[in-house]
Amino acid sequence: MMILLENENIKVAVAAKGAELQSIQSKLTGLEYLWKGDSAYWGKFSPVLFPIVGGLKNNTYRVGNQSYQLPRHGFARDLEFEAEQISKTEAVFTLVNNEETLKIYPFEFKFSLRYKLSGASVSCTYEVNNPGETDLLFSVGGHPAFAVPLTADTLYEDYYLDFSQDESLNIHQIEDNLISDEVLILQLNDRKLSLEHELFYNDALVMKDLKSTSIKIRNTKNQHGLNFRFIDFPFFGIWAAKDADFVCLEPWCGIADGIHHNQQLSDKEGIQSLSPGLDWKRSWEVEVL
Repeated sequence: MMILLENENIKVAVAAKGAELQSIQSKLTGLEYLWKGDSAYWGKFSPVLFPIVGGLKNNTYRVGNQSYQLPRHGFARDLEFEAEQISKTEAVFTLVNNEETLKIYPFEFKFSLRYKLSGASVSCTYEVNNPGETDLLFSVGGHPAFAVPLTADTLYEDYYLDFSQDESLNIHQIEDNLISDEVLILQLNDRKLSLEHELFYNDALVMKDLKSTSIKIRNTKNQHGLNFRFIDFPFFGIWAAKDADFVCLEPWCGIADGIHHNQQLSDKEGIQSLSPGLDWKRSWEVEVL
């Protein structure tokens, strides 16, 4: 099932499976801003990461004395959400715990993604509610893949990321899907990071202390691009599959296990703890340029 959203500026498509954003198209130019989902490189578009972000040490975590296993980035991206179209410009996709999720993740939850159009922008809001009687431990994150190049007259190397602040990027290196002790420093050049495929040959660029709250994708040949805005996400990833024509901008409330992690979920870096009956929200937004 696919839900379509539209206003005078953009058209958006979201699949009920994984509540996955699958298209952002400008009505003014006809340009498609999301990656095409080519399975030869990476067959997804914008998966949601829940109830964990990244990998677990030995794919295993513990709650108390009980051990459980989860795949990298959790299970939500592979499940059917209940879809509700609020209006022509807004839709909500909801997933709740069931017998199968409780076998691998022993928490009651209500998890929703709310997509809403405004002008030339689409926002994605993660909404978590704890209907249970114990604290809900979770992580959540975005993984949208944006098409690079956007236009036929440009190449991947014509594009760059324009950060809202000029800063040094402290890149935490990945070792077997886990966060290692090694940190690489990348200094932005006048807030800019040039895109090249080799940048991602050693996996994602993972940051724990990014100061910028928006990143633009721009190019040196024309004015087409986008502005990606995010707040209150303590971790951020930038990634592309090897030699693929996209770049993922990934705001996270959570991160992969460190190589020295004790595997207790309550001790996991970046884990969110939500008391019974309470709600939790975070949002990111894409504006097409």
